[in-house]
Amino acid sequence: MPSLTRIANPYLTVDVSSLGAEMQVLETSDGRSWLWNGDAAFWGGRSPILFPIVGKAPDDVLTIEGQSFPMGQHGFARRSEFVLALASATTCRYELASSPATMAVFPFDFLLAVEHTLQGRALTVAAEVTNRDQRAMPFGLGFHPAFLWPLPGAAGQDHVITLDNRGEPGLVRLDSGLISPTKLASPFKAGRLALNHGLFEQDAMIFPEDAGKGLRYGVEGGPTMHFSFENLPNLALWQKPGAPFICIEPWHGTAAEKNGPRELAERPYSLTLPPGEMGRFAFTVEIFA
Repeated sequence: MPSLTRIANPYLTVDVSSLGAEMQVLETSDGRSWLWNGDAAFWGGRSPILFPIVGKAPDDVLTIEGQSFPMGQHGFARRSEFVLALASATTCRYELASSPATMAVFPFDFLLAVEHTLQGRALTVAAEVTNRDQRAMPFGLGFHPAFLWPLPGAAGQDHVITLDNRGEPGLVRLDSGLISPTKLASPFKAGRLALNHGLFEQDAMIFPEDAGKGLRYGVEGGPTMHFSFENLPNLALWQKPGAPFICIEPWHGTAAEKNGPRELAERPYSLTLPPGEMGRFAFTVEIFA
């Protein structure tokens, strides 16, 4: 059975599971929860880590150097048991090392470490990917946290996402789980997007570029969460239609393009890490209740 590690400070309490190194609880000191509870009637996830791909591969088959490997949506890390490598009052670090099971579907020697750290009213979730192989390793990495919509104390109020850069990033949609080549107009106006459930009737909203390095989600003059992103150039917003949550997903890598290259290294925004090198990706969320 998965185990839980709790970290806490005077402002926040966070529980992290060994299964997927996935955050299970994010509460403020008043006992209010801000993270989705994983009700499987809508969606059983809470804050999965996406590795070694983000999104789908065509026919759920990943191509690496011309070879084919079975790979489900968002990769295998979210369904893998991690090992607790470090735990203190305000930090926990879980690690997933390559194994015969992972090598059968992703033929590289790697180490994926996921660290949750509290500092004041902010939580940072960081992923470090180390290539321990003798050859370059292509991959994608993403975060998929789901937060309550409406936020605590904000029922019946309009919720807004505002980009720090006040940009109007172009939108793409999914076609059978793959990135559609059709580029759509931005739903943001001067960086502002008023949320409504109709936005997600066609699945996720994906912004491959120009969404910037941070955003605010919440109620104007009310509860708000501020996010900042490190080495995560892609942004997706997703809600299971009618569910009381919204996923704010920073990525480095997206699903494969429809009718595009099948090679992992050629997927949009995939990374290729040289032997012995490490890549770091992180988001920080600060809660203003």
